[in-house]
Amino acid sequence: MLVAADTPFVDAAAGLKDLGVELRQIEADLATEQGVKQLLDAVGARPVDVLVANAGHGLGHAFVDQEPRDWRHVIDTNITGTLLLIQPIAKKMAARGEGRILITGSIAGHLAGSFQAVYNGTKAFIDSFSAALANELKDTGVTVTCLKPGATETEFFERADMEDTKVGQAKKDGAADVAKTGWEAMKDGKQSVVYGLKNKAQVWASGILPESATAAMHRAQAEPGSGE
Repeated sequence: MLVAADTPFVDAAAGLKDLGVELRQIEADLATEQGVKQLLDAVGARPVDVLVANAGHGLGHAFVDQEPRDWRHVIDTNITGTLLLIQPIAKKMAARGEGRILITGSIAGHLAGSFQAVYNGTKAFIDSFSAALANELKDTGVTVTCLKPGATETEFFERADMEDTKVGQAKKDGAADVAKTGWEAMKDGKQSVVYGLKNKAQVWASGILPESATAAMHRAQAEPGSGE
């Protein structure tokens, strides 16, 4: 079961048809309870062996300049919708005694995200939630893996209106490589995985630097116009 909006993931899923895999595509807004219910109803009673929860989006600019409806949609998609989807599936997996869950977090969850404050806050939640859920399910036969990528070559920055930022214009990690790293970590039952040495260095630095420093570093990358 793949929950994603990014083109590389959708294209990869479509390619499974060539391997004889039954594929059913469903359009649903996972920022809403109705959208999550629509997806769960489509799954029905069929057992889910693997859940890849990748739905999410960002939002650039200063928090005081954002419309409430926009930052609420980030929270509803990245947190509320993700949890509403994972909970019933994880419960059934635990009852069966097997299953694998891969959740897309982010190294952003380790950084004070100036000019992307709400998004980074949601990823801090997801990173922490994934670790906690992995611990709760550790004796059930169900594994939970959190993939923590950095800036990745997807439509993320265009959707977040961050194309004029330094990070928006910088060279990014390939989506296929990031996805493969997460998939392999999930198969190995790892609790979390950070893609790339640069991203690992940022996570390490975030553990020793004060939040004011990581906020300043993030500002340099994400402030509107910083890429000009």
